[in-house]
Amino acid sequence: MAQRPSPAPAPSARPEPTPTTLPPRALNQGIVVASYLLVAAVLLLVMWRGLLPGLLCVCLGFLLTRALTGWFAAGLGRIQRQAPPSTTSLRAAQVTAAGLVMLLPLALLALGLTHSRGYLVNAPQQYQELLTYMARTVLELRLKLPADMATHLPEGVADIQRIIASYLGAKAGALAMAGRAWLAGVLFAYVGLLIGALAAVRPPVLARGPLAQQLKLRITLFGEAFRQIVAAQFWIAAFNTLLTALFLLFVLPAWGLQLPYTPVLITFTFVAGLVPIVGNLVCNVVITIVGLSVSPLAAAACLGFLILIHKAEYVINAKVVGRRTQMGVWELLSVMFVAEAVFGPAGLVAAPLFYAYLKKELVAARLV
Repeated sequence: MAQRPSPAPAPSARPEPTPTTLPPRALNQGIVVASYLLVAAVLLLVMWRGLLPGLLCVCLGFLLTRALTGWFAAGLGRIQRQAPPSTTSLRAAQVTAAGLVMLLPLALLALGLTHSRGYLVNAPQQYQELLTYMARTVLELRLKLPADMATHLPEGVADIQRIIASYLGAKAGALAMAGRAWLAGVLFAYVGLLIGALAAVRPPVLARGPLAQQLKLRITLFGEAFRQIVAAQFWIAAFNTLLTALFLLFVLPAWGLQLPYTPVLITFTFVAGLVPIVGNLVCNVVITIVGLSVSPLAAAACLGFLILIHKAEYVINAKVVGRRTQMGVWELLSVMFVAEAVFGPAGLVAAPLFYAYLKKELVAARLV
């Protein structure tokens, strides 16, 4: 009997593609896009919630700890006569550098509070002397002004004290909010310094996932942009200090005016000038207040100097930072104006750093 042919096997059904079977190229692109979105979300959160001091101090603490670690490791290597420092020496250098970065702000704060104890003890007496001086000045004005205008001025110390008390009472809420904002900014800055120092000395991780590798690349580019901005800000602070020294040592004495504590003011100008934009404004406000203690003419001259430097700071900052980061002056100025309009003074500080990072990302992606 003839055998019947066996039926042909049915073709196996192809499995439906699932999200886990994406091509490697598409998967890598998705990871890169996710890293960009995460970094952008973090930067927007920083600007939205006022965490810019913390972010800047994270970068500063990281770079400062790394720099101090290199110096300490080289010193220990020379002491131990080892060209490449050993693992133990490197770890000791890391711990020393991190400890110095974390404890130095506390030591400076304790030193400042110790030296300001005398000012706090003598504050009531100084306040009374200030009230007496103001009352004497107001009484002299009452004698010189017409009678209808003099009636609007206070008559003595009691009236001046009552006016000050009522004004402070009306502004108590705003003053409390401002003090709380300053305290929160200082706290965020110190916590950021701690995070940066600890991140700089953590042991290296050998195995990283693809998203962690992309985030590390983003953070590395951001750190390079921050390092370039800090180097540029050093030269900006030096330039501002030179202008301030010329103003205090030559311009004011040529007008017959001399401000006290001139060396301290010049040093403070350089230290505060390391903070972009805001530091320059703070040091010039201090100079104006000191000038007011000398004469109204000195205060007016210092105020004019403040306005001139504030306006010139845009061009100086854009020129120096643009040369360091290969950015045009026009584009950096545009970004600074827009950032200040959107985020206020914080946007003015963050604009050079964020735009430098964006430019590095575009160059790395070969889009510009």
